[in-house]
Amino acid sequence: MTVEGRHLPVLLEEAVAILQPRTGGRYLDATVGLGGHAEALLIESAPTGHLCGMDRDVEALALAKGRLSQFGDRIELFHGDFAMLGAIADENGWAPFDGILFDLGLSSFQLDDASRGFSFMKEGPLDMRMDRQGGGKSAAELLTRLSEREITRLLQDYGEERWARRIAARIVEERRRQPLTSTVQLARLVAGAVPRYAWPRQIHVATRAFQALRITVNDELAKLTHGLQNAVELLVAGGRICVISFHSLEDRIVKETLRGWARLKPPRVHVLTKRPIIPTEREIEANPRARSAKLRAAERC
Repeated sequence: MTVEGRHLPVLLEEAVAILQPRTGGRYLDATVGLGGHAEALLIESAPTGHLCGMDRDVEALALAKGRLSQFGDRIELFHGDFAMLGAIADENGWAPFDGILFDLGLSSFQLDDASRGFSFMKEGPLDMRMDRQGGGKSAAELLTRLSEREITRLLQDYGEERWARRIAARIVEERRRQPLTSTVQLARLVAGAVPRYAWPRQIHVATRAFQALRITVNDELAKLTHGLQNAVELLVAGGRICVISFHSLEDRIVKETLRGWARLKPPRVHVLTKRPIIPTEREIEANPRARSAKLRAAERC
């Protein structure tokens, strides 16, 4: 399957409409993934628009490089997470930008690769690292060393999991018998810890636990906060920032950050989305993974 067929960029038309790419404009895709949004921005800003893209996932970045090679020197790609955005932009002379995009979701490429450990639907190692070359502890390593109290807190804070204590107790009980090493093993453990009547109807019972672990393994919320703070400094006056998030914790950070900038005197941004833009029913039908997406945007004053 082609790169284009592996991943459907979420809220693509809405993001392009917000960023208003133009000929000669400069754009940053801070989470380039497989390059779907980046490709659209380059097409719309032809023939002289320029895009800088970065991602912490080396494997996804390599696929994006192949997909975007048609644009020649109009595209620059860099390996790094968006907490490093300011430093990377300074070192490479990237800024200023007319538009910056953050797409915080996992790609289908990452979810469908069982070896990455993101999906509870496929047997694979309990990894969950977005940057496997950058070191850091895997989800399995975290669950081995954290105390029951720490696991409970992790599930509550980052998964908003009602049954965090029961799940944490089961994890500690299980690891006394054998190591927790696989995705399916953890998913079954969570399912066994949550009473059957309390299983959510619209998502898998292990969704929140896997989310909490992934956020912790990749330090996602702290990096998002730093990335947003760096990004606003890189925008020209009138430049726009567009953020697509996929769960309430991310969306809360984005909403509060944009509103905080808007309340400053003088304001740093004008918020363009009083309420988040969400996918249409048609998009959700075509791509069910888009159902939880929310887009918020602002313009630099």
